[in-house]
Amino acid sequence: MRVGVLGGGQLGRMLALAGYPLGLTFRFLDPSPEACAGQVGALFVGDFLDEEALRRFAEGLDLVTYEFENVPVEAARFLEGLLPVRPTPKALEVAQDRLREKTFFRELGVPTPPFHPVEGLEDLEEGLRRVGLPALLKTRRGGYDGKGQALIRTLEEAPKALEALGGKGLILEGFVPFDREVSLLAVRGLGGEVAFYPLVENHHRGGILRLSRAPAPGLSPDLQAKAEGHARAALEALGYVGVLALEFFQVGQELLFNEMAPRVHNSGHWTIEGAETSQFENHLRAVLGLPLGSTAPRGHSAMVNLIGHRPDLAQVLALEGAHLHWYGKAVRPGRKVGHITLRREGLLELEEALPRLLSLAGV
Repeated sequence: MRVGVLGGGQLGRMLALAGYPLGLTFRFLDPSPEACAGQVGALFVGDFLDEEALRRFAEGLDLVTYEFENVPVEAARFLEGLLPVRPTPKALEVAQDRLREKTFFRELGVPTPPFHPVEGLEDLEEGLRRVGLPALLKTRRGGYDGKGQALIRTLEEAPKALEALGGKGLILEGFVPFDREVSLLAVRGLGGEVAFYPLVENHHRGGILRLSRAPAPGLSPDLQAKAEGHARAALEALGYVGVLALEFFQVGQELLFNEMAPRVHNSGHWTIEGAETSQFENHLRAVLGLPLGSTAPRGHSAMVNLIGHRPDLAQVLALEGAHLHWYGKAVRPGRKVGHITLRREGLLELEEALPRLLSLAGV
């Protein structure tokens, strides 16, 4: 079968690498001729909003998925008229607007931080009265890896933050004093069957994910069950097919929804070596209507992103249980250019090796 992927970044690259052993072939659509997925599959260079380019891209494909949640919904809707598009474009619509996203989960009964729409200074002042300080002001659309947001600590900082983010089309969110950040990867098949990976503990710096630990240390069955319940509600409400990532703030034994990604996710890279079936293979299984694979972890794993840093290959490979994934991208400050996964059978063994892993990654 021939799979089309909207977006040609590293997630698409890893989808293809997971799909080739299954006998699949891939075509990527991306505006950039340098998209790194083009190193492992056919790259069709074109604008996402060019209907003629979309039509040519779709020729001969069996279905389309995406590795990039900011693909214009119009593009997904257009392609949906030509061939199956999975996950549903409705998931893109929800994920691309932070206000719509928070409202969607709140209506499902999933706890969220307090939030308030902002279209000007009066809205912001009203939101600060409702949400309190400190608070995060964010653009409703776009922005990733910490971009498109400003922390407001005092009322005096509010006008400057508003101006810096364009003055409208914003959302104000209460700042949550969380214990840790965790994420859940869920997968739903074409027939409605679902599977869940264990919750993962995530560490960010500068708004960019630096480290994921899987399963999350100290993970309780009750917390896992809560996360799965929240994910199941979203999967069913969206009629979702594929991998869905949900990010939460953990406060005690409660989970507050932060955001979703309707695609394979950075915090699930550990699954390539650390789970019975990787998130990438399970996404492909789901969208193609194939049986889902086991999501059981294989021991304990830690994944570190390589941010603007290329480690010494020999030193990485000398670390027992370490696996390097290089994305074939030019190294630039702040850019994700690869990741390393370290796997051990026991948590204590992983903890002992973690400082060396972080050192190799420049974290």
